[in-house]
Amino acid sequence: MSDALARLQHLMACLRDPEFGCDWDKKQNYKSLAPYTLEEAYEVLDAIEREDFDHLKEELGDLLFQVIFYGQIGKEEGRFTFDDIADAITQKMVRRHPHIFPDGDISRFGEKTTLTEQEIAQQWQQIKAKEKLQSPNKDVSSSILDDIPASMPALMQAVKIQKKVAGFGFDWPNIAPVFEKIREELDELEEAIRENDKPHTEEEMGDVLFAVSNLARHLNVSPDVALNKTNVKFRRRFGRIEDIVSTQNKNLTDFSLEELDRYWEQAKSEGL
Repeated sequence: MSDALARLQHLMACLRDPEFGCDWDKKQNYKSLAPYTLEEAYEVLDAIEREDFDHLKEELGDLLFQVIFYGQIGKEEGRFTFDDIADAITQKMVRRHPHIFPDGDISRFGEKTTLTEQEIAQQWQQIKAKEKLQSPNKDVSSSILDDIPASMPALMQAVKIQKKVAGFGFDWPNIAPVFEKIREELDELEEAIRENDKPHTEEEMGDVLFAVSNLARHLNVSPDVALNKTNVKFRRRFGRIEDIVSTQNKNLTDFSLEELDRYWEQAKSEGL
């Protein structure tokens, strides 16, 4: 273990020390930390998107601290340690990469494989399926989708579901029917809107988003990343509108939609 990682673990133990530790840190548990973990993960993504690598280093540290935190709680409860976490992921990755580590032996790294990319992907799924069957928590009536967390962000979860069922042949053969499905779902959404049926509208809106996320999957594009890029772009362009309005000593509400739209087009023409 590196000195830096050892110091970080010692720091965490100090923060959780029953007598001298920080009151806030001592109160935390797995569930209370979960929202912070998600927040830190998104901040990592934001730094990557902005290519702010100095900030990325900081955000990765924050995310690592979350893992260290869980490891300390697990150690205190006698459930697991940080070393257990590291060992478990190492063993799993070696096991799932037999084309890199033949027979699950890390010492055999460097031996060339004859498997194709498709065969490697199939092997990955087979290994995961075997792991699930051998799991002590296995339920004979369980679904192949059970290992996808229901708490996962909706768009990400949709793609995970689609990838999972596609691995069992439940998928469109090419991209053309995906576009047709989106158009079909949009028509059904418009019908629900015309009927002024709010629950049905919500359902059909969900179907549209699911179909669009499926299109992103077929294009090998993350819908979360794509949408985040659009959010960043919108913030940048709208910020320019606010600057233009500010130079006139006016408020946004002093302008018509048509005027604001012209400023939007100006922002676009400026490359924002």
